[in-house]
Amino acid sequence: MAGLQLIPLWHDRGTRALRLNHNLHRIARMSTAQTMKKLVSGVVLDLDGTLLNTDGIVKEILKVFLVKYGKQWDGREALKIVGKTPFESAAVIVEDYGLPCATEEFISEITPMFSDQWCKIKALPGANRLIKHLRCHEVPVALASNSPKANIETKISYHQGWKETFSVIIGGDEVRIGKPSPEIFLEGANKLKIEPSALLVIEDSVPGVAAGKAAGMEVVAVPSLPKQNHLYTSADEVINSLLDLRPEKWGLPPFQDWIEGTLPIEPWHIGGPVIKGFGRGSKVLGIPTANLSTEGYSDLVSEHPSGVYFGWAGLSTRGIYKMAMSIGWNPFFDNKEKTIEPWLLHKFDEDFYGEELRLVIVGYIRPEANFPSLESLVAKIHEDGDIAAKALDLPLYTKYRDDPYLKMS
Repeated sequence: MAGLQLIPLWHDRGTRALRLNHNLHRIARMSTAQTMKKLVSGVVLDLDGTLLNTDGIVKEILKVFLVKYGKQWDGREALKIVGKTPFESAAVIVEDYGLPCATEEFISEITPMFSDQWCKIKALPGANRLIKHLRCHEVPVALASNSPKANIETKISYHQGWKETFSVIIGGDEVRIGKPSPEIFLEGANKLKIEPSALLVIEDSVPGVAAGKAAGMEVVAVPSLPKQNHLYTSADEVINSLLDLRPEKWGLPPFQDWIEGTLPIEPWHIGGPVIKGFGRGSKVLGIPTANLSTEGYSDLVSEHPSGVYFGWAGLSTRGIYKMAMSIGWNPFFDNKEKTIEPWLLHKFDEDFYGEELRLVIVGYIRPEANFPSLESLVAKIHEDGDIAAKALDLPLYTKYRDDPYLKMS
């Protein structure tokens, strides 16, 4: 095959393995040529809402802060402030809540509260994986955020390996105008010494997407707010989360960690009594789900992208079973709240409402999606179940069947 090197037999085994691995990567990239959108040479990442779950911290701080003025944060401004500069965001809150203070006063009061919380901001699912992948493959990466540079550097200092990955870091206080102006991205391209058209921007906000396109770059949107994909039509691609990013679409090295149609993730746990759901699992879909209440778990549920996952389920009086699970709003039924709907891959003769159910989630299958018909939805759910059942026989996932969390006395 053109472009592949023959490896002499006298090369040492380690060198041959590295060469073979490199060649396989090249073959994979060549095989995706028809689905490739555009070849890029580097990546520009946003920070808040793209790599870090800053929204959760913002929500908690504003809840506390607004009580001082007899106000209650209800999240209605979330869409207005995502992707804005700190000053613009502050101005929106001051105006919309009718606060009796100037924007500058608001900022001076609330900034110390945020500074105390930077160490608690978690990386969004897929962020560490992406950063490690880009670093290992020596892909040039810039970090461009509307936040002040000092805040950016403080935030990333709590995440191992992040600072070393970024060849360039640009804060909103280093440019004349923040996003949606393209200035910050053009400055990033200039410092990376890469043409803007050869850079891929990954952004969570509408202003960020607009800035990336205005800079002449390719843009992948990862919306940080639910049910807002319709606002991102200018992006070259919209994905559900960083777990769904396929670098090979852009000519970058592909991830090599998908196994049998599944992506291993850091295991997480959730549990509680089985509750009655929407009444459509058995009756409408023919697939009985063991629903869990999200009460008390709202922060945990919000941390994880909507989609189809799998793992192990423990029932207090029955044992441990394989399970597939959806998290999200189920677009086909248009749920109003984010729900968790586990499907235990076992045929039960009776309902078990009220019984304690514990889950350990170990892998990811696909993003949440809508379907043209009920039949296509049911077929996809069964396909998900088959993928989960097969994957859970792999040693990588089987070992979690012995997780102490599943064992109830």
